[in-house]
This record gives sequence, C-alpha cells and structure tokens, in this order.
Amino acid sequence: MKILIVCSATNQQVAPFIKEQADSLLACGQTVEFYLIRKKGVKGYLDALPGLKSTIAAFRPDVIHAHYGLSGLLANLQRKVPVVTTFHGSDINEPRVFRWSRWAIRLSRYAIFVSRQAVEIAKPRRHYAVLPCGVNMSRFCPVEKKIARQQLGWNDKDAYILFAGTREVEVKNYPLALQAVQNIPETQLIELKGFGRDEVNLALNAADAALMTSFTEGSPQFIKEAMACNCPVVSTDVGDVKQLTEGVEGCYITSFEVESVTSGLQEALRFALGKGRTEGRKKIEQSGLTDDRIAGELIRIYQRCVHDESKKE
Repeated sequence: MKILIVCSATNQQVAPFIKEQADSLLACGQTVEFYLIRKKGVKGYLDALPGLKSTIAAFRPDVIHAHYGLSGLLANLQRKVPVVTTFHGSDINEPRVFRWSRWAIRLSRYAIFVSRQAVEIAKPRRHYAVLPCGVNMSRFCPVEKKIARQQLGWNDKDAYILFAGTREVEVKNYPLALQAVQNIPETQLIELKGFGRDEVNLALNAADAALMTSFTEGSPQFIKEAMACNCPVVSTDVGDVKQLTEGVEGCYITSFEVESVTSGLQEALRFALGKGRTEGRKKIEQSGLTDDRIAGELIRIYQRCVHDESKKE
C-alpha cells in the first residue's frame, strides 16, 4: 500500500514520533512518502495545496495520513484520495486550532485520536479510533544508569530530573517544574533540549525521574518513552498519563500546585534510591503501545478506507 504522510515540518524537521511511526510502517512492508508543510499559519497551509496536489498526481497514494488538524484540513481540500487524520492533542485542546480541526474531523474518511480525553472533547460522529503513537522499544530500552551518566557527562552525586520539553514552550509549564525542583537540594532539572533520539534514551536512563508539568497533552511520547526505559515518572494529570501509568509503582500523578509536584518528585527520588527502576516497560508492552503493534492497527484502518473508496466507485 502507498501512503502519503502530510505534516508540518517544525524548524524544517518532522516531529520524531511521526517519523518513527512512518519507519514502523516501512518495516511492515508499506510504501511511504512525505509531503511537508514548511510555512506556518492558515495561509502557509493554503499555499501548500498546489504542491500537495502535484505530489498526489506523481506518487498516486492509496491513502493520505495527515498529522494534526490543520494538515488534515489541507489534505481534505482534495477529494480524490481518502484521508486519515491523527489528532495529537494540541489541535483539540487549543480552542483557536480546534475550530479548524472540527472541519478536518468531518471531512476525513477516518479520524484517529491519541487519547480518550480528546474524543470526549471532539465528539466525533463516525469513523474514528483511539490510537496513541507507539514506542520504538528497540531505541528506548533500559541502560545501566552509571553507564548512561558517563556517556552524557553527568555526575554520580546529584539527582537528575529530566523535564518533558523546553522552557520556551509555554504549554509545558516549565516555571512549575523549576519551582518544584528548587525545593529539593542537590537536584538538577534538565531540559529536553539539544538531544538526539539516542541521547534521549540515555537521558531517560540516567535520570532519577522524568517530569511533566504540562497544562495540556494528548498521549505524550515522553511519558511512554520514559516508561519503556523503566524511569520513574512524575506528571500532572493531563492527556492519558494517568491511564498509562496506572498500576506502575514509581509513577506519580500531581496537581498543578508546587507542593504537589515537589511531593511527587520526593516520592520518585525515594523510589529511585530504594528500588531503582520501575516496571513501566512491561506496562507499555502489555498495553500494546509498541510501534509494530500500532503500525498494524494503522494498516487495518488504511485498508478499510481504501475498501470503502472502492465501493463508492
């Protein structure tokens, strides 16, 4: 099957979770090509339409898989090829964007939401699934903490907290994370900035805890990747994090109060000092959130769309 992936290229790069999902489809024997939207804003997406139509004419895909609501709306401005759109969270949680996502939901042959919470907000009427992005379990895997720290140049004395983003991204709520960590002596807060994907794996293994203080999320890859590395997790109750971490000792859900986050971190650090690592990896595997399993579900959705399209003809 030929799949055309339509998505924006933030800073001229495809988001890692989209690229890795495409890689998992390739590994399943599918043919994949990207069409990247390089300009921002509604006008930037509209300007991309002629290029999209040219790519469709040349590649002749069986199905288009768009990522995020605006990309889904763009992909549906042509009606020759069925469109599957994945809504990752910000396109549902942010009201200014959601008004465009509503149209993408209506026009897409199939809508994919990465969390049940997004479905509750979007209220789709037909043809949808809850399907988070999967984790590359080969890339994100346990490494001995001492070895990971040596490779990153981290010392053995301090406690390290890996933050789920950078201070520049407002929705990640860095000030709350910083305030909480400042309450705990000899603890460093590391932003997820400037790391390659393999270095993220090392950082999750070197860290004593992974911290997310976001205001909103969908199904955050950061949490799933931390769990795949058996890293203790502290997170605000956003997206599907509570469901992801449920039953996993060493994972803590907090409120948006500094005291709550500080307490969660202290519990995680005590866990890391005592038991060391969690059994998060087992939970990811048992939940079917590996990249190969998710790729299989996607292929079934694509096949359904192609079948429905052939019946129309």
